[in-house]
Amino acid sequence: MTLRLALVQLNCVVGDLPGNRKKLLRAAQQAAAQGAHVVLTPELSLTGYPPEDLLLRTAFYQACAQELAALATELAELEVHVVVGYPAQNPQGKAFNAAAVLYRGQIVAQYHKHDLPNYTVFDEQRYFTPDNRPCVFECQGVRLGLNICEDTWFAYAPECAKAAGAEVLLVLNASPYHMGKQTTRLDVLRQRIQETNLPICYANLVGGQDELVFDGASVALNAQGDCVAQAPSFAEDMVFVDYADGKLQAISNAVAEPAPSLEAEVYAALVMGVRDYVQKNGFPGVLLGLSGGVDSALVLCVAVDALGPDKVRAVMMPSPYTAEISWLDSRALVENLGVRYDEVSIQPCFDAFLHTLADEFKGLKADTTEENLQARIRGTLLMALSNKYGSIVLTTGNKSEMATGYCTLYGDMAGGFAVIKDVLKTMVYRLCAYRNTLRPDIPERILTRAPSAELRPDQTDQDSLPPYEVLDDIIRRYMEQDEPVVDIIASGHAAEVVNKVVRLIKLNEYKRRQAPVGIRVTERGFGRDWRYPITNKFRE
Repeated sequence: MTLRLALVQLNCVVGDLPGNRKKLLRAAQQAAAQGAHVVLTPELSLTGYPPEDLLLRTAFYQACAQELAALATELAELEVHVVVGYPAQNPQGKAFNAAAVLYRGQIVAQYHKHDLPNYTVFDEQRYFTPDNRPCVFECQGVRLGLNICEDTWFAYAPECAKAAGAEVLLVLNASPYHMGKQTTRLDVLRQRIQETNLPICYANLVGGQDELVFDGASVALNAQGDCVAQAPSFAEDMVFVDYADGKLQAISNAVAEPAPSLEAEVYAALVMGVRDYVQKNGFPGVLLGLSGGVDSALVLCVAVDALGPDKVRAVMMPSPYTAEISWLDSRALVENLGVRYDEVSIQPCFDAFLHTLADEFKGLKADTTEENLQARIRGTLLMALSNKYGSIVLTTGNKSEMATGYCTLYGDMAGGFAVIKDVLKTMVYRLCAYRNTLRPDIPERILTRAPSAELRPDQTDQDSLPPYEVLDDIIRRYMEQDEPVVDIIASGHAAEVVNKVVRLIKLNEYKRRQAPVGIRVTERGFGRDWRYPITNKFRE
């Protein structure tokens, strides 16, 4: 007897319970039409992930229970078991990250997650209670065990499923993306397979949710740890595998895709993050300030690829210090991309501010105050256009700038969504080069000229910062990997440079707290992963 399993990766919307229910129903109908006996969906697929403090509201659990019951009724005519993730609450008020097996209009089995992650972006211990009871159900004569996401990162829950008689382990997941995440997942799953000798079917969420992006890449591994099927990354899809004669095997449409390059992977994550943030929140489009530099060029390309050129507007806001090549390169870029483009000089506003402040600034030397005024004028103009037309402002600051405070509060930080806030400057260049392999839209000079904020004559970023190769390595070691300062210095970086960068990271926490939310693509981004005090005298 053959058991056919469908691994479904869905792009769910947090809190849209009726919409998610309909999505689950359509997926189950499609899978059943292709002969599936069991349909495995992602973790908390009914609610979207993470629901965060919606999970503190009793009404949310009541609504989830109603929608789950409605889904069970709608699925009653299908001869298929559907595994759905949802939050459950017992009569004593305890909450669980749960999975329900729906069959013939009933919940025929239920599992509660055992291992609740409470690190980096996860706060599940804030909401849920762990449970240690295994869940095994039978279909087509095969005994199937359930785990949920973090359960498989440890030995306990998979071993419990094995002890309870499971022949195949089904895992519901909402595993967020960061660079290299799929390799890590596969390593962990193979470790569990080695311990239990159970094949694993792993269905992962896909889509953007605020700063998190879920990459899908749902996978089936046989009892030898070989990948027999993998769904695409960054797209809704489903794959089918058969289990017969004790073996998990692919069928014709379940071919493992080759691993993309790192640049392709990160670029796809940024595109999905922008598309879902804009569309799920109902914005009619986006606008951004174009400078002629590499950061705004990358953000503009991402926006166009995410939304289409008709939903994107670029505004060039030249100052007295804007180089002619910035104008020329910006015009070439927008012509290549086909977006609406406007040029609005900030000179009249800048002159008016200087006139207003003339008495106050009399006898004082020009400094960063005047530079920041220019950035804040640009931020005000972009927000005015956003208010008038409803489009959200995409900011263009990168992680190197966020780390060191090389950005202006209420200026270039003003906006609604920070597309590349978790992308180091060196990676920005790599992503632009990758994007030009798809279509050479970014003028070569944007990629080769020295980066500059153009807020004073002949300014370059390296007037204030170390070379980006040095800066980014220090940020990566100190901020992402928590490496001690002494070890960073011992690796070959000058002590003076390391201490300067670390000092800047600490000093600029107050800015980052006021920055817009942005897409997380590293293991540690500024935001949910980074919770340092603003008032802080610790200096290591």
